[in-house]
Amino acid sequence: MALLERVSTLVRANLNDLIEKAEHPEKMIKQVILDMQNQLLQVKTQVAIAIADQHLLEKKQKENEDKVAEWMRKAELSVDKKQDDLARASLQRVESYRDLSENFTQQVSDQKAQVENLKSALRQLEQKLAEAQGKADLLIAQHRRARAVGKATDAQFVLGNNAKPGAAFDRMKRKVAHAEAVSDAKAEIAGANIEERLAALEKEDRIEQLLAELKTKRGA
Repeated sequence: MALLERVSTLVRANLNDLIEKAEHPEKMIKQVILDMQNQLLQVKTQVAIAIADQHLLEKKQKENEDKVAEWMRKAELSVDKKQDDLARASLQRVESYRDLSENFTQQVSDQKAQVENLKSALRQLEQKLAEAQGKADLLIAQHRRARAVGKATDAQFVLGNNAKPGAAFDRMKRKVAHAEAVSDAKAEIAGANIEERLAALEKEDRIEQLLAELKTKRGA
């Protein structure tokens, strides 16, 4: 049946391979667990139905066996009463119910086999589900670590190809030193301009002072 085929597929599934091949491992493992839980519920329902059908068949089988015994007693009574016609009719019923008994025996046997198959599938699926739930966090963590190690390795490879260890820091230090030198030069230039302006003002004052002194001497 299709249900047992789906269960068999889930039971045979390799969780490690599924996670390894999945684009989103966490979603994959959660989906697998959800599928297993859904199938488990369906199998439990089918097991219950199959057991109920088995009990019903066994009940009908017992009723049929009772009919065989009942009509055999009637046949015996008819013989005791010298009623051959009734005895023959009763024996015909006996044979009819005996034929049905053979059919019931086969049906009960087939139903028992079906119940055992479903129970076996249920046990396997329960075990697989427990395994998946137990491994889920571990497998996801392993995948994350593997992915992180891969990224770290790629980063080391890029660094190894582009520069020696510490080269980036050396370049940064040189940039900082250059920036500091430029700032110092600008400050020095600014300081020089101030000194020149102050010197010019002092020179103008001396000239004005000399001019006033000259005017005083000249009586101007």
